[in-house]
Amino acid sequence: MTILHVVVPDGIDDPDRPSGGNVYDRRVCRELTAIGWSVHEHLVRGSWPTPEPADRASLSEVVAGIPDGAVVLLDGLVASTAPEVLVPEARRLRLVILVHMPLGDGLPDDGEDAEQARTREGAVLSVAAAVVTPSPWTRSRLVARYSLRPDRVYVAEPGVDPADISSGTANGGELLCVAAVSQHKGHDVLLAALAMVSHLPWRCTCVGSLDRDPGFVDRLRSQVRTDGIGDRVQFTGPLTGRELDVTYAGADVLVLASRGETYGMVVTEALARGLPVIGTAVGGLPQALGGQPDGGLPDGGLPGLLVPPDDPAALADALCAWLRDADLRRRLRQAAEERRGTLSAWSATTDRIVRVIAEVA
Repeated sequence: MTILHVVVPDGIDDPDRPSGGNVYDRRVCRELTAIGWSVHEHLVRGSWPTPEPADRASLSEVVAGIPDGAVVLLDGLVASTAPEVLVPEARRLRLVILVHMPLGDGLPDDGEDAEQARTREGAVLSVAAAVVTPSPWTRSRLVARYSLRPDRVYVAEPGVDPADISSGTANGGELLCVAAVSQHKGHDVLLAALAMVSHLPWRCTCVGSLDRDPGFVDRLRSQVRTDGIGDRVQFTGPLTGRELDVTYAGADVLVLASRGETYGMVVTEALARGLPVIGTAVGGLPQALGGQPDGGLPDGGLPGLLVPPDDPAALADALCAWLRDADLRRRLRQAAEERRGTLSAWSATTDRIVRVIAEVA
């Protein structure tokens, strides 16, 4: 029996804090257990990725209790912030770091906090036996940023569960955004774009946590009132399970105005339901949509529209095209259903991680 120690934040199963990273970690642990591995989960309390000294002490205590020579899979949200704990431990443990989002990418590029975060992350990743990323884009970014050995940095793209095709509406006006409501996810850009197409028929449902940045949420609520679209935009808070399925089923298109994405699991969740995507051309999102790592397109074209980040006018143009052109909606819907048939299951993600751990061990 293969034994694996997994270190994750203690909020991994909190329904009020759903995230792509938490879903990824949980599904991989379940898949490994299902194939007969002995998975020892270590939940580390703390305000990751901005831990207090007591949080790092808790991590140190957890890691110190893992036996010499063990393979340890660590969520990067925890690992990348604690070089003082993990760099010494790398001499006796085989550390595999899951980097869902490189540290500092959600902060201004010239910010001191961002630079310090990257310095700490680089120290940890440089001593890891292996690094696992969700997309080729993320892999390339980490290798270049930290001068990592390419043969130690791997890609294990997130899987997706099968789902029924969404029925949609006749005019395509049911817009859905699934993302924690935060500046990084670009909700301010989305609302500005929606105000520019207020003369067209649409409603937008924003699903996602409202407690990441309460001040930002308050400004958004004020923004929609000022722009006169408050009755057409709904903030539901986080939804999971059946509630989320029902929301997807009633949607026509996923809209994602992110300023950065390493992959974008909600993109493939939408595609699994035959929903096209209007999103930003950032990070690994184009690859999740179906684009090739070299920028090439699939034979049937992308199942969606990509626009530059931080550009409300470009996003408004894409929304206008979607809402006005029934033939465009039909073509994108067909492309989404074709992409749906190519999506990988979580078992494929786990198979890749199994191969990485086998090489490390």
